[in-house]
Amino acid sequence: MKELEKHGQMGRAALRAGMDRKTARKYVGSGKLPSEMKRGRTWRTRKDPFEDDWPQISALLESVPDIEAKVVMDHLIAKDPARYQEGQIRTLQRRFKTWRATEGPAKRVFFPQEHRPGEAMQTDFTCGNGLGVTIAGEPFPHLICHSVLPYSNWEWVSVGRSESMAAIRRGVQAALFELGQVPSFHQTDNSTAATHELSTGKRDFNEDYLAFVEHFGMEPRTTAVGEKEQNGDVEAANGVFKRRVDQLLKLRGNRDFDSVAEWESWLRDVARQANRGRHGKLEDELEHMLPLHTRKLPEHSEETVGVSSRSTIRVKKNTYSVPSQLIGERVMVRVFDDRLEVLYGGQLRVTVERLLGEGGHRINYRHIIESLVRRPGAFPRYRYRADLFPGEVFRRAYDTLTGALPERMADIEYLRILHLAARTMESEVEAALSLLLEAEELPRSDQVKALVEPKKPELPEMAAPVVEFTSYDELLTAEMRGTGS
Repeated sequence: MKELEKHGQMGRAALRAGMDRKTARKYVGSGKLPSEMKRGRTWRTRKDPFEDDWPQISALLESVPDIEAKVVMDHLIAKDPARYQEGQIRTLQRRFKTWRATEGPAKRVFFPQEHRPGEAMQTDFTCGNGLGVTIAGEPFPHLICHSVLPYSNWEWVSVGRSESMAAIRRGVQAALFELGQVPSFHQTDNSTAATHELSTGKRDFNEDYLAFVEHFGMEPRTTAVGEKEQNGDVEAANGVFKRRVDQLLKLRGNRDFDSVAEWESWLRDVARQANRGRHGKLEDELEHMLPLHTRKLPEHSEETVGVSSRSTIRVKKNTYSVPSQLIGERVMVRVFDDRLEVLYGGQLRVTVERLLGEGGHRINYRHIIESLVRRPGAFPRYRYRADLFPGEVFRRAYDTLTGALPERMADIEYLRILHLAARTMESEVEAALSLLLEAEELPRSDQVKALVEPKKPELPEMAAPVVEFTSYDELLTAEMRGTGS
């Protein structure tokens, strides 16, 4: 058309457009583009293989709208293998798709919401395991507590081990103190840390969570049960943040950090970098928030529990050992997200890594070995015996002993080795066991003790020197002579 407007020559314009003169004349005569002249096909090129059975299939879809085409296809093949084959599944799937789009039940509609500045903070936990981070070379399974302001997308993060109340308290107040302001609402999903189930099937807020948000002057808000899209802003931000972290870890060149604190600090630097581009909307948010004037809450809860005759305590449905001197006493336990601190008389007695989930146990052999070495008969069927092997080398040593000695004697020898590890250094005992096992020697306790305990130095025998006093007399005589002159 452009070439024809320049010179009016049909043949030349068709040549420049790369088409036949007759084709060019057709388009010029119609005044339409090629795409406008193409008519859609309204007829089938082959017979519909499901035409005879479609009324029954349609009735089935009416009664069971979510049934899958593959199930129906398998049923038709079993019913009439001469007419139906696996290769027709795509045709049936297209028929199902068309039916659902034209005759199927109405689908759920999602309604985008307008976010008001400063109204709410959304908090969610997202798994950080996929980032492949290690701490001092060891794998580090963990969660990232992610808090987001939906209006400006301002975000803050903390590292946690579980979706516990301690992790929520730590993560949310870290975000609030970084922000320096407080929104009207704090919104979470229906995690067990923040809510509990009612007899009606609905969920309500826990007392601890209510006290926490009220401390900061916020109102609690949660999503409806099964409606995680109501927390959609932070859910979407989770993926965006982790992709950003993954890219920056690639740029960093490695994914190992010296400590959890270093990893968390690095993550927060990533959040600060992302927040720089949100300054404008964040200013709007801050204008609608109240200043943060309250104090920071402790990052732990406290429980008072009794120490059983087994030298254990039970906290959050898990069992932990404590020093046997505390048996029969009541101790104060500070429950952090990642650890427990056991105090007696206001003094810290032991710190132990917190277990995840329920029904677990963590027994430190140092707490019970004094009693166990005196009563070795309790060892074979001790409920928590698996915890009494500090490492793979200790386990190999025990297996070697049981293969060479009677069971009771093997137990006694192993408990003596464990007692030695408690009195000295576990790493040195482990090294001694490794040497004996590599030399294919039986790792008896006396041999391990000889390798671990330092030898007493032998005092050399020295002859007492003979003191000659004549020289002193001569010195005194010479001094007296000098004085007399």
